[in-house]
Amino acid sequence: MANFNLADYETVEERIRRLYELHPDARIVTKNLTTLQDRQVSTWVVQAKILLPVWTLPDASVEFVPNDGWYVKATGLAFEVDGAGMTQKTSALETCETSAIGRALANMNLSGNRRASREEMAKVATGVTPKAPVRDWLAEAEQLALTYSVDALRQLWVDARAAKQPETVLAGIQGWADVAGKS
Repeated sequence: MANFNLADYETVEERIRRLYELHPDARIVTKNLTTLQDRQVSTWVVQAKILLPVWTLPDASVEFVPNDGWYVKATGLAFEVDGAGMTQKTSALETCETSAIGRALANMNLSGNRRASREEMAKVATGVTPKAPVRDWLAEAEQLALTYSVDALRQLWVDARAAKQPETVLAGIQGWADVAGKS
């Protein structure tokens, strides 16, 4: 059992309030970076960016000014596992987004008394981590064959052999390489 008190940690909501008190014009932008492999292990990945208007930069620190008038002050990444806790059963993506925002705000030094947020520490208490993705070697081979990527198929075969895949998988990859090579 984890040995910490969740009440000792600030919530992401408190960090967001402080951000807007200090920077009323700030923007929080999030992006879902989840891949097919992540979903195969019931995981979500989100990136958050904290944007501030360029006019808030001290003149001496301006080396590159984006055309849209905003610059990235901080970023944060988070992952979440479906069903790892009560909110993750129905809202894992949303929980992941909140965690990413909390990380970005911590990277902007808006982390209160502790770098980790209360939401992150609640995840620690569950002790759930994602399993390694199951690689579908033959599906990858088929996709590579459709693009006539013989060299990539050769590399896939080498990777499958190194991963100690059965002869049937290696033969299947070889078959797709033969198809791609004839096209």
